[in-house]
Amino acid sequence: MMKHCFAAILLSCSLLPLAFAQTGKLTAKTATTEPPAELAEPIRKLLDAGSIQVNDGDGKSVAEYWFRKAIPVDATAEQVKNGVTYREAKSTEIFGAVRFDQDSRDYRKQKVKAGVYTLRLGFQPADGDHQGSSDFTEFLLAIAAENDRSPELLDSKALHEASQKSIKTGHPGVFMLFPASKPGASPEIQAKPRNHQVLATKIDALVDGKVAGAPLGVTLTVVGSAE
Repeated sequence: MMKHCFAAILLSCSLLPLAFAQTGKLTAKTATTEPPAELAEPIRKLLDAGSIQVNDGDGKSVAEYWFRKAIPVDATAEQVKNGVTYREAKSTEIFGAVRFDQDSRDYRKQKVKAGVYTLRLGFQPADGDHQGSSDFTEFLLAIAAENDRSPELLDSKALHEASQKSIKTGHPGVFMLFPASKPGASPEIQAKPRNHQVLATKIDALVDGKVAGAPLGVTLTVVGSAE
């Protein structure tokens, strides 16, 4: 049942999210804003003290992101050398949090109301139902802050249900991740095919509790949707 639910998430027309439809090129800048008070304290402690603010073409704030200070990964020395990927992190791991300053749309064009959400990692199931439904198979799922009070890992069903409950559409709120093996020195907005705009940043990777020699790149879709 859950695999069919996830397939439905990714079947949509290629339209821009409502909040960003006429904004032109987005911009990103760092700020010293602390993580939102709406987040549970154990989750807040995982996050950077600073944020990444994304503004529209008119300079209006549309979203503010806080990513983890460091994220545990299962990676060999060779994998670290070649670039840590999302697949070395655990499914349902908290990657960060976001405050949408205006109503937005996820990768399925579902409405995501303004507010504070945690962002957890989810993988698209490798089965025939999902073939060709998206360019890549890694996503961050949004959960309203009041519905996510512990940083502990979840099972996939609990993750999907919490996200569905949060956006009240019957499906999880999903944001596709592009590959990012060599992240830049500072956060930036990048243009991708089919009019996608993505926020590119990085998180320190922890291997056996120690910071690895290379960070995990994060390239998160802000504008763009599934075909």
